Amino acid sequence: MTDHRYSAAHWGIYEVTPTTGAEPALRPLSADPDPTQIGLDQLAPQVRSLRVARPAVRRGWLERRDRYGRGSDAFVELDWDEALDLVAGEVARVREQHGNQAIFAGSYGWASAGRFHHAQSQLHRFYNTIGGYVRSVDSYSLGAARVLMPHISADMDTLHASHTSWDSLAAHCTLFVAFGGVPLKNTQVSSSGAGRHRARAGLQALAAAGVRVINVGPVGDNLGDGADAGGTTEWIALRPNTDTALMLALAHTVLHDPRFDRGFIDSHTVGFDRFAAYLLGHDDGLAKTPEWAAAITGVNAATIRALAADFLSNRTMLSTAWALQRAAHGEQPFWALVALAAMLGQIGLPGGGYAVGYGPMNALGSSHVRIPGPVFAQGRNPVADFIPVARLADMLLNPGAPFQYNGGHYHYPDIRLVHWAGGNPFHHHQDLNRLRRAWARPDTIVVNEPYWTAAARHADIVLPATIALERNDIGFANLEGYYIAMQAAMAPQGQARNDHDIFTGLAARFGVAAQFSEDRDEMGWLRHIYDENRARVTATGIPLPDFDAFWQAGLIDLGAHDRPRDMHADFRADPVAHPLGTPSGKIEIFSERIAGFALDDCPGHPAWREPFEWLGSPLAARFPLHLISDQPARRLHSQLDPSPWSVAGKVNGREGVHINPADAAARGIADGDVVELFNDRGQCLAGAVLNPAIMPGVVRLSTGAWYDPDGTRDRHGNPNTLTLDRGASSLSQGCSAHTCLVDLRRLTEPQPRVQAFDPPPIEPR
Repeated sequence: MTDHRYSAAHWGIYEVTPTTGAEPALRPLSADPDPTQIGLDQLAPQVRSLRVARPAVRRGWLERRDRYGRGSDAFVELDWDEALDLVAGEVARVREQHGNQAIFAGSYGWASAGRFHHAQSQLHRFYNTIGGYVRSVDSYSLGAARVLMPHISADMDTLHASHTSWDSLAAHCTLFVAFGGVPLKNTQVSSSGAGRHRARAGLQALAAAGVRVINVGPVGDNLGDGADAGGTTEWIALRPNTDTALMLALAHTVLHDPRFDRGFIDSHTVGFDRFAAYLLGHDDGLAKTPEWAAAITGVNAATIRALAADFLSNRTMLSTAWALQRAAHGEQPFWALVALAAMLGQIGLPGGGYAVGYGPMNALGSSHVRIPGPVFAQGRNPVADFIPVARLADMLLNPGAPFQYNGGHYHYPDIRLVHWAGGNPFHHHQDLNRLRRAWARPDTIVVNEPYWTAAARHADIVLPATIALERNDIGFANLEGYYIAMQAAMAPQGQARNDHDIFTGLAARFGVAAQFSEDRDEMGWLRHIYDENRARVTATGIPLPDFDAFWQAGLIDLGAHDRPRDMHADFRADPVAHPLGTPSGKIEIFSERIAGFALDDCPGHPAWREPFEWLGSPLAARFPLHLISDQPARRLHSQLDPSPWSVAGKVNGREGVHINPADAAARGIADGDVVELFNDRGQCLAGAVLNPAIMPGVVRLSTGAWYDPDGTRDRHGNPNTLTLDRGASSLSQGCSAHTCLVDLRRLTEPQPRVQAFDPPPIEPR
């Protein structure tokens, strides 16, 4: 028997030792070779002081149903019964007057790693029980790719689960090309929980095997820690949002090389000749030569030709970061990458082909077995209305307006009530000044939240929710190799309740408590979903212990079932017996289906389209720096930003903005200066970090600093005060955050105090 129990978070598994009269002690899983520091201080006083202690209602809304004080009003604390009565009354009013299609409960966010206490699942089940809700589809991370990839190759979940594993790369790959890098800071996490962190060892194994590694993109320190490929990493710097042009020029060069594999094209793809005509300029009069691409990308033509030749001379893996498709026309670099890999003819070979990211999460490149995980059933949603997730502000600002999505034509619903649980739109969404205007439109906003985040501060009713250490749950993430018995290690702080208990209380007010809870308590649900899952997994040939044995052991390690993996190997061996999920069953370099949508901004093959704003556009005369808003190194999104670990990484109390020394010198900026970034959408303050690994004309400001608005300016360094809120294209309507021009200047006025970590005023009733 161990002296500890276990818990899990998106950034890792914890061994938890309860202590008498104090918070439990946390340490990383002993078997994790590269644990992260994120979360180890989640119980620090700086974090606990920001917990929502009791149900709270914004005074302006309580007294006069005011919608415009969100984010600035004081709150009044209520008891649970009164708070739940208020929420139930508003839900009932909106349903009666406007129907369930006026309730938005899409509620995007990562929430908890537990499979039962997953906030969105609880929220969705409740609203499905009382007639449904308007939902959201896709994700801010992968909006363009999730729509595109099923048309041309396979859905993103299938691709992620079948990525060529790190061990196969080390054994067979000789050239690894990472468009957008492989940043280890991103691989600290996996959705639903990282197990053993493997990306650092994966990159080190490539170096030990002598694999040549090339990082392609506007920043040079985002492959490993900047030096984790054993000093063999090369950096090809190119302008942001121009990867597609580079890939097209590489394809043009490969097309004219005698080693071009036409045989694989004919046997495993469709539509190549239409794409080749575009490469050769037959469609638009512009051959996609290296010289053409050099003017767009900043990469010289000789480098492009040499790179294409190297692709053909090696066992080559082409990897693209998710960041490339979080941009204007974000579908195109993913499509161009697949087409280029098909032309090399190595798809399905060990260590070769393509990958849609080795750096976004820990799970990618795993050799763990893929099995179904435990699921808390959400039920059926009777409401058909939905939005692409990144079109939140469009929906709130433009009820009834038309939008296109994946070939369909739809209209935005008229939302009167928003209920959010397990997420923070003031982290994920773009153009936060626009979002604040949109956020003032609904009658009522309800948030389930453990902390006084910007989402809670901009709500009308805040229901305090527990954190993972305060409840029992089951941790499981596909390709992470563990089941975790997440056993409660401490009592809930204040009057916090589990989301399930909150929604059971609401369900009782609608007379559907038994339907929602099925008369199970927390442990009854855990046993139920585990037993259901155990039966499914056993049917795959992998035995699992019964629930009691699992709960006592604390962990199930699936490592014995690990196997090397090569993506599309079966398809390569026999495309008839193992077809892809595309209309043709093959890789679709030209998609008849997408072409049939007749979209002006997304043709039927990979194509270069100028971004809405970029360094080659006229707007660059006013805003000459391209902003990259990547993932942070010391937190997941905005989670635990008040923690000592996150705060220690700030510069002058603000998020650090990385800038090339030449660009800093031109503006009189020194390392550590507080600067103001600005464009027509807003402004934010940040701390300057001079970094030669940022190419001139580019700045990098990571996301996740808690939003701290002062008018249109954020005091804390949240880049989404600046980013563009526009769909990537009419195909996907995905997030286009990386299409963003700014300028910056040294702050000469007195520095305003950061107030992001000040709880809102709590006033007596």
